[in-house]
Amino acid sequence: MKAFPFYPQPDQMDCGPTCLRMISKFYGKHFSVQTLREKAKISKDGVSLLGIAEAAESIGFKTVGVKLSLSKLLKNVPLPCILHWGQNHFVVLHEIEKNSDTIPRQMLARIWGGRRKNEDLDSFLSSRSANNNAASVENASFSQTVTFRIADPAQGMLRYNLEEFCDNWLSGFNDDTMEGVALLLEPTPRLYQEEDEARQGATFLQLIEYLWQYKRLILQLGLGMLIGTLFSLILPFLTQSIVDVGIGTQNLVFINIVLAAQVVLLLSSTSVEFLRSWILLHISTRLNLTILSDFLGKLMRLPVSFFDVKQFGDIMQRIGDQHRIESFLTGATLNIMFSIFNVGIFGLVLAFYSIPIFIVALVASGIYCIWVLLFLSQRRKLDVKRFQVSSRNQSQLVQLITGMQDIKLSGAETSKRWEWERIQAKLFRWNIKSLSLSQIQQAGAIMINQGKNILITFLSAKAVMDGQITLGGMMSIQYILGQFNAPIEQLIGFLQSWQDAQMSMERLNEIHRLDNEEPSTTTYRSDWDFGQDIVISNLTYTYPGAGNEAVLRNINLRIPHGKTTAIVGTSGSGKTTLLKLLLRFYSPEEGGISLSKGDVTNAGLAMFRTNDLQLETISHSAWRQKTGVVMQDGFIFSDTIARNIAVGEETISEQRLFNAAVTANIHDFIQSLPAGYNTKIGLEGNGISQGQKQRILIARAVYKNPDLLLFDEATNALDASNEAVILKNLENFFQGRTVVVVAHRLSTVRNADQIIVLENGEIVESGTHNDLVGLNGKYRELVSNQLELARG
Repeated sequence: MKAFPFYPQPDQMDCGPTCLRMISKFYGKHFSVQTLREKAKISKDGVSLLGIAEAAESIGFKTVGVKLSLSKLLKNVPLPCILHWGQNHFVVLHEIEKNSDTIPRQMLARIWGGRRKNEDLDSFLSSRSANNNAASVENASFSQTVTFRIADPAQGMLRYNLEEFCDNWLSGFNDDTMEGVALLLEPTPRLYQEEDEARQGATFLQLIEYLWQYKRLILQLGLGMLIGTLFSLILPFLTQSIVDVGIGTQNLVFINIVLAAQVVLLLSSTSVEFLRSWILLHISTRLNLTILSDFLGKLMRLPVSFFDVKQFGDIMQRIGDQHRIESFLTGATLNIMFSIFNVGIFGLVLAFYSIPIFIVALVASGIYCIWVLLFLSQRRKLDVKRFQVSSRNQSQLVQLITGMQDIKLSGAETSKRWEWERIQAKLFRWNIKSLSLSQIQQAGAIMINQGKNILITFLSAKAVMDGQITLGGMMSIQYILGQFNAPIEQLIGFLQSWQDAQMSMERLNEIHRLDNEEPSTTTYRSDWDFGQDIVISNLTYTYPGAGNEAVLRNINLRIPHGKTTAIVGTSGSGKTTLLKLLLRFYSPEEGGISLSKGDVTNAGLAMFRTNDLQLETISHSAWRQKTGVVMQDGFIFSDTIARNIAVGEETISEQRLFNAAVTANIHDFIQSLPAGYNTKIGLEGNGISQGQKQRILIARAVYKNPDLLLFDEATNALDASNEAVILKNLENFFQGRTVVVVAHRLSTVRNADQIIVLENGEIVESGTHNDLVGLNGKYRELVSNQLELARG
């Protein structure tokens, strides 16, 4: 069987797409993990087996999802296949190895797990006994065991014995037989008709592009390194002259002159090193800023839907990756250019003293390089594991700190601490494996290096005794050998740093290759007539995830300009999703949204009119700049109250700021604070109540002075008194603006120009408050829960 390809999963929830990527590569087809993510409809919780199957079918596989027993897996299943592993993960079973070890029958019975599995166990043992010429099933042992070879995208290429495999895979009973879940895949001709995607790994030139921006500084750095090399080259000859001439002729004056020259060289080398450090600091700081700024800029250009399927820790770990790239560029890359030069120069000097010694040093250095290279693949696997565990650790720490209030209220301090400690245990195990690998590598390297040094010392001493070199020449050889070894170490360090930087760059590139929210190839409108109605036609939307039901179905709605439209309905009916579609966080799966003038009948809502302006042609950022929003989960920044209201404003208008705060009925509260509008709030500032937070969010939307206002339960945390004042203030502010309000409270929606009732993602009623109450339908039912209207 040909070697099975392995890819690590880039993020925590990528095991499913990565398994499919490995199997595709096994059959000779290359697909990026991002392509398979999209086809599998990945969500923040990962993908389901159905999602993987749909992705596999879309690229040309025939798939069957099955639950089957171990005996059927061993006898009937084509490999490779995807297994549901440990109830929360996917792996690839790509080979089953047979060997001659024995497993007691009692262990097999326990693996089958229970009360009445003897028939299935006996039939399995009988078939195996017949195949292996065993005397009978009653031999009390299974004469041939198996080893399962697993490609685990989270941990690498692994082997499991029968018991370990069953513990991870078998998940439930069917007629007293333990079964596990598998996805069987078979390539069809269509798979081979699919075009391979271009491989887009990180290249050395791609990294050098970052460094090339500072070519003048690099030239200065190179000049300093060259001067330092020349100083180092002079030192061994001075040492030899002290021993051979000064000591040999007992000329103290000559020795003093040479020592003075060495002091001057030492001071000069130190000065050059100081300048080199300053230049490196300058380059590394600017590189850090450039790489991180590019990454954050790209994140801000991505659609909001990207953050719905990414774990917080994954993004933070990618931000941390830029440090490894910067370290590689400013350390290993700059040093390697001069290391090669130094190896050549000091190699020639060593050859000048003794050809045999030069050959020994060269061969030993080659062996040392090969030894270190043997460990690179293991280092890569460990790095993948480090990324995943560190990502989970980052997310867990953020949850512990930000969620401390709810943790204490739930009495979950111990369980949450245990969760964190389990992650620390995984980090500890990773550190042990990393240390063990490093120690083995170092032990071999020390043996090679020390063996080389001992052998060269012997050859040097023998050369002195044979009169081939002087005693001073022997001492110079020892110095030159040290200078020769240093560049070799730097070459090895370069290879390891390159591997680290390449993996980090691949993770960053995965983000950089994603499509922007506004692709540069598309032209968007940045201005338009906002005095138009918003028309939603035949809109359907489903959140990512295979098998998910549509959140909104066949929505046809006209939102009149300058009027207030309220949307009500039970939780989960799709109200917030509709607002997010209006904000262009997501794109409709079917149908669309447009801007239109003039009256349109309900029948006309089923299609766009030719003179309507499609919302998808308008710039996302321009649309949102003219839209004020108060969402349920609005964010308060760690900044002053003024800057939390006037977000993104370089110069804050004091008049607009005060008017916004008065409208949100929070001006008096802010003025009562010692620092007033300069009071810092948020995670790193003063705590505020939920009601105060909502009023600041309302003030933020008002300060923006938008044409379109979207309120999602904007007053649900307010007491009746505050709500009444704010609603009265907002009535004046709403004049001439298009307003969409999602709310449960009758007081918030009863004065709306039209009320839309959503139920299970569909519009079931629409009209004014009085109209809908008279219908005696779903709206009346919602209202009656608050006012007991049914009894009236």
